[in-house]
Amino acid sequence: MIYTQLHLFLIFIINGLLIGLLFDFFRILRKATRTSDFITYIEDALFWILTGFIILYSIFIYNNGEIRLFMFLAMIIGVLIYSIFISKFILNISLSIINFWKKIFSVIFNILKIPINFFVKILKKLFFNPISFIIINIRKFFTKYFKNFVILLRKAKISNKIVKNTKN
Repeated sequence: MIYTQLHLFLIFIINGLLIGLLFDFFRILRKATRTSDFITYIEDALFWILTGFIILYSIFIYNNGEIRLFMFLAMIIGVLIYSIFISKFILNISLSIINFWKKIFSVIFNILKIPINFFVKILKKLFFNPISFIIINIRKFFTKYFKNFVILLRKAKISNKIVKNTKN
């Protein structure tokens, strides 16, 4: 009986450590990237859903669904142990790794950007400039002949009025 409760106590301390790690995961995400308030709310909801799932799963698997006060005490102790002794270490290492990879990807992106920009300039000269040249000339052509057509219509209206006046 005592060993079973001690076993449960240790399991729920581990659950507290796991919840602390999950909390740090979301902290690392927020520190590594800028997120909007809406995304932060979604992350918070996801954290609480996952935390609830971990707690309920452990209660049902290890204690047949029976809730004991010492289980919650053990989880609080686990979270405190994680926060005091492990959290800073995990945060520093994770952020260092993420910043290292950000720098590497930034350098790779800047290197790849040079040939991509060159390729885009070539495509622009080969395709976009001739197409825009054709579109501009078609527009000029139609605007010129549209103006002439409008002038002809105005003259036709004037001549129609003259013809009508002479018949009367």
